Amino acid sequence: MDNLQQYSHNEVSSLSQIELESRALIRTASALNIIKENWDSKKNELDAALEKNRKLWTIIVSAMQEQNCPQPQEVRANIINLGIFIFKRTVSIMIDPKPESLGVLIDINMNIAKGLNAHEAPEENPQS
Repeated sequence: MDNLQQYSHNEVSSLSQIELESRALIRTASALNIIKENWDSKKNELDAALEKNRKLWTIIVSAMQEQNCPQPQEVRANIINLGIFIFKRTVSIMIDPKPESLGVLIDINMNIAKGLNAHEAPEENPQS
C-alpha cells in the first residue's frame, strides 16, 4: 500500500458511521451534479453514477429494515419510503435520461447529508 492509500485508509477508518454515510451521500450527489452540469460531455457516466447511488440507498434501506436498527420506527419508515422513491426515480431517469431529472436525487442526498452532519455536530453549551 503506497503512502496515499495508507493516508486515505487511515482517514476513513477514523470517521464515525454518520460521517461515512454523509460523505457517501455527498460523493454520489456530487457525481450526479457534475453529470447534470456537464451533460453533453458527461452523460455517458450517468449509468455508473446512478448505480452507485442505487447501491448506497440499498445499503441505507437495508439498515433501516434491520431488527436492531436504533432509529425510531417512524424515521425508519420515512427513510424506507424515500429509498423506494429514489429507486423508482432512478429507473425513470434510466428510461428517459435528462439532466434536469437529476436534481431531485442530488437534493435528497445533500439534504440527508446535511441532516446527518447537523446530528453529528457537537452541541454548544449555553452560557449562563
